[in-house]
Amino acid sequence: MKMSILKKTNILQILTLSIVLGSCGQQKTKIEKNEAAIIEDTLPKMKPADPEAKVSQAYLNSVTGRINHFYNKNWPNDKMNGSFLVAKNGQIIFERYNGYADKNEGTTINENTPLHIASVSKVLTATAVLKLVNAGKLDLDQKVNTILKTFPYPECTVRMLLSHRSGMRNYAYFTDRDKSVWDRHNQLTNKDILEILATKNIGLESTTGTRFAYCNTNYVMLALIIEKITGLTYKEAMTEMIFKPLGMTHTFVFDYEKDRKTIVPSYKGNNVEIGLDYMDAVYGDKNIFSTPRDLLKFDRARNRPDFLKPDLLKQVYTGYSNERKGTKNYGLGIRMINWDSGQNFYFHNGWWHGYTSSYIPLMNENVTIIALSNKFTRNTYAVRKLAPIFGDYPFNFKDEE
Repeated sequence: MKMSILKKTNILQILTLSIVLGSCGQQKTKIEKNEAAIIEDTLPKMKPADPEAKVSQAYLNSVTGRINHFYNKNWPNDKMNGSFLVAKNGQIIFERYNGYADKNEGTTINENTPLHIASVSKVLTATAVLKLVNAGKLDLDQKVNTILKTFPYPECTVRMLLSHRSGMRNYAYFTDRDKSVWDRHNQLTNKDILEILATKNIGLESTTGTRFAYCNTNYVMLALIIEKITGLTYKEAMTEMIFKPLGMTHTFVFDYEKDRKTIVPSYKGNNVEIGLDYMDAVYGDKNIFSTPRDLLKFDRARNRPDFLKPDLLKQVYTGYSNERKGTKNYGLGIRMINWDSGQNFYFHNGWWHGYTSSYIPLMNENVTIIALSNKFTRNTYAVRKLAPIFGDYPFNFKDEE
């Protein structure tokens, strides 16, 4: 009889404990969901462009023939794989899609085919960082080691990462040759790169802040800063801050584990497919897939008057590589050409494996030019030749013919 009472008591205690633990679990889940909602609600998000003036038929008649001539000359259908778009006031005035997305499967590229945008990803990474600065969650001149505690270069600031003035070496070089630094049989990540910098005595190429040197490592660190400030993964932060608010439904950050078998592959110029390698899990400097139509939405959102506060926006388009006299320069996440006449040309190109990309915002003319390719060619970068159709851009293309 006593044993029976004891057993019942134990059962009751177990049931009570289960209920309590279950309740705690549910409460914890609710707290986690609430915390995620709070993080998302406090994120500075891009706003879609407002309606813009409709382009007149007379304007279309004056430019489309010249664009078509350029396209037929530089992007012949029998040689090119890719996506090409020109827009005015956010209105598409010319676009073409040709070639195969996946040669083995026989699929072709269309307006909804996401291609790897390579270093044009830097413009999007910089935009997320700038929105965090604009919201007061980050400071341009904040030391990186106040955010990433193990970052080993004490004088480096967020601004220096954005403008490629950190003096750091490219991770592709210091992880490529020495197995004591990294075994290429293992997939490299952003956190791995930070750990290598912190523990492997990777020297600087130049003293921090003394000169411009384009370096992917800068944007790898910026992606980690985005994660640290937002409390989200880079993929989540980019989705919540940029892709989702702008309706960029065919844009995503490449996830090596989940996406590597489904992405559009890239090819050499002779149509041989290029496989992935040990650096394909690194993001921030690259690894965003998108379409010209999605990138157009992004471009027009950057053109909004309230994209950034005026003083911050001015700093974005200020050149920071002035130690040598010349026209080429780099701002905060954007390349530029500054002529002595006062004209300025802003752009960013990209190249990763066989993917090449070019993004050109002709800001004074409200014209956007975007070209993406998954078959290696330098012709992608030739789209800058379109700029003089729309404005006074004193390029000399004779040497490029």
